Amino acid sequence: MATNLTVEIVSPEKRVWSGEASMVSARTLEGDLGILPDHAPLLGVLVDGLVSIQSVDGEKVDFQINGGFISVAQNRVSILGESAN
Repeated sequence: MATNLTVEIVSPEKRVWSGEASMVSARTLEGDLGILPDHAPLLGVLVDGLVSIQSVDGEKVDFQINGGFISVAQNRVSILGESAN
């Protein structure tokens, strides 16, 4: 089992956050997601709400995302938000 996820959050204006994480949670049209290492691949449509990242050093970081997409594959999580802060 892999120990980390490589996470990147981007908006049309800039890269908002990137780094290593142990967990990511987000809300999609299908419901809430909790993403851990070795999660099955997925592509989802994000709804307005919080994306929470538990970084590998134990810090929790929250971002307000307004629409967009989340992609998970091979321990990489990409979040493309219409706006993110």
